[in-house]
Amino acid sequence: MRAALAPALLALLVAACTAGPDYHGPQTAIARSPAAHGLFAAGHEDAFAQAPLPDHWWTLYEDKRLDGYVQEALAANASLRAADANLRRASEVVRQVEAGRTVQTRLEAGAFASRVGGYTLTLPLDLPYSYLIDASIAYPLDLAGGIKRGIEAARDDAEAVQAARDQVRVTIAAAVARSYADICSANVSLAATRHVIDIQNRTLDSMQRLAKGGRGTSFDITRARTAADRSAAAIPAILATRQASLFELAALMGRPPADYPRELETCDAPPMLRQPIPIGDGSALIQRRPDIRAAERRLAAATAGIGIETAKLYPQVTLTGSMGFANAIAAFTDPASFGGLAGPMVSWIFPNRKLEKARIAAAGDTAEAASAQFDAALIEALRQTETALTDYAREIDRDRALEKARDDAAHATDQANRLFRFGRTDVLSVLTAEAQLAEAEATLASSHGALIDRQINVFLALGGGWEKTGTEAGK
Repeated sequence: MRAALAPALLALLVAACTAGPDYHGPQTAIARSPAAHGLFAAGHEDAFAQAPLPDHWWTLYEDKRLDGYVQEALAANASLRAADANLRRASEVVRQVEAGRTVQTRLEAGAFASRVGGYTLTLPLDLPYSYLIDASIAYPLDLAGGIKRGIEAARDDAEAVQAARDQVRVTIAAAVARSYADICSANVSLAATRHVIDIQNRTLDSMQRLAKGGRGTSFDITRARTAADRSAAAIPAILATRQASLFELAALMGRPPADYPRELETCDAPPMLRQPIPIGDGSALIQRRPDIRAAERRLAAATAGIGIETAKLYPQVTLTGSMGFANAIAAFTDPASFGGLAGPMVSWIFPNRKLEKARIAAAGDTAEAASAQFDAALIEALRQTETALTDYAREIDRDRALEKARDDAAHATDQANRLFRFGRTDVLSVLTAEAQLAEAEATLASSHGALIDRQINVFLALGGGWEKTGTEAGK
């Protein structure tokens, strides 16, 4: 007997520490590379400032209406409500796993009829009846640390879910700002198109007057009317784009599409930044981006999973106690009916070591995959940020060049009209100049919208907007 107990006692001594590796944070080369923590390569442009990104970046636009839309979306968006529910569920899972290392109690009671001596089809009413009342208590010692590692894994998984919820907040805030800007930019494009149509209609009127005086032809009038009609044909597409953005904004704020904010139908200017974008550095980005945090927490959970599998190699020890009454009902008051026990209980389903070693190896491979995914998330975050910064800086250059081109086209159109009125150029030159102006106005309006879109891409890449403050945190 002593010889049989020796391996079990030795295993208990070996397992008296937590099984599996402790998690000490990412040890990968990418996370520890100085290049990942330094200044961004594209951050030297005048459009950026080496300052921390504010938690609620949309307030940089100093637009109260935008602030209100984002706040409403973060309070009522359906996807965010689902993410909040997922987080609550993950928190409950943690509580369930934590309960595994607390004292467990059980109460049982029953009454039984018994017969000894053969089987009969009927059960006489005078058979003897017995009863059982038992109360037990158990406390797992968790010498191998399997429960502890399970709690670590559950907490890490819950923190990964929280990071995923935070990512939803980031995405929603950016989507609201983008939809709002798209609506206002569509109105700017609409105004620019109508301005060009107004110029073309004035040219058409001049052609008609000149034709009456013998200086023009019906062909000239037709070409002028065609130019105005072509410009007018762009308006329905702009209106459709604006309406789609209005519907999208309503949905983001948790409203039915028909309940879109009608006050934006007359928005005459998109939100504009009055200062360089504060971007921080790589270290701040790693700490702020929810997707990086989620990947790191999944790595921690996978590391704890190695300990969960390793702990299964060792016996489980539980301190137990039980007391109760059991006897024939006729002897209910007999003191001999009371009994109890107390002491440690060793449970060891002797493992198939080859199988369990394979499970431990599989858990290690899962941790390796999670480490690679953490590296991938970090690299992708840095790539997105550098790309967004570069795109925004170059769009600024493009927008400035297009503004100059639009001004030149407007000046050329004015010159062509003056020359035509004095008979020093033909109608084709006027129409060509107006077509170039129409193209320049449309391209510039599109660039203005793209510029704001690039700004929002920067904020989205920087990963801000998930932090809860003030009344939000109390929800």
